[in-house]
Amino acid sequence: MGTVADRKTWTGATGLPTRMLLVRHGQTEYSVQRRYSGRGDVPLTELGHWQAESVAGRISDMEDADDIVAVVCSPLLRARHTAEAIAEPLGLPITIYEGLIETDFGKWEGMTFSEAADLDPKFHRKWLSDASVKTPGGESFEQVYQRVADVCDLMRQTYAGKPVVVVSHVTPIKTLLRLALDAGPSLLYRLHLDLAALSIADFYPDGNASVSLINDTSHLS
Repeated sequence: MGTVADRKTWTGATGLPTRMLLVRHGQTEYSVQRRYSGRGDVPLTELGHWQAESVAGRISDMEDADDIVAVVCSPLLRARHTAEAIAEPLGLPITIYEGLIETDFGKWEGMTFSEAADLDPKFHRKWLSDASVKTPGGESFEQVYQRVADVCDLMRQTYAGKPVVVVSHVTPIKTLLRLALDAGPSLLYRLHLDLAALSIADFYPDGNASVSLINDTSHLS
């Protein structure tokens, strides 16, 4: 992945970065069935708990694990249980950030892709290509972007220059990577994140950022 010094050389970044170890939660029944899973508080499956323990072992074995100062997460059960598995070997409590919650899918919550598309195919296609479109009774990806950007700024201030584990969901993690890469909303539709995957982004105090890892699941093999 290269050292912080290596990344500074390439980016011209100054100061110590706030390193965010971004973890998607483990498997749930909704993820098995490929259903829209936003605010519904579905728990981890047995495999999901194993995935959480596996990524926890991966992080606790990292060279700079002792430097991690916090484990933060979404308020939803699947993220909290994944975060608890990670926090235990690190000897840290978990901190809830409401802004890290998944997209509100509104009326689509619990539906499969096909079921949601069948309700209004034209609208569903528009939603898949326009981040400003809100789900029926829910929120848009741009609204998610704004709240996650606020959380990112808060974490950069609170944990300045330190590593922190961030356990969340697909859209918030993609959004944090989008912020780090200074990318447009198309990243949301083109980037894939697996369950219990690990990504790493460094946010520097001068506004620079560097992404050194995306969607790593080697700890699950």
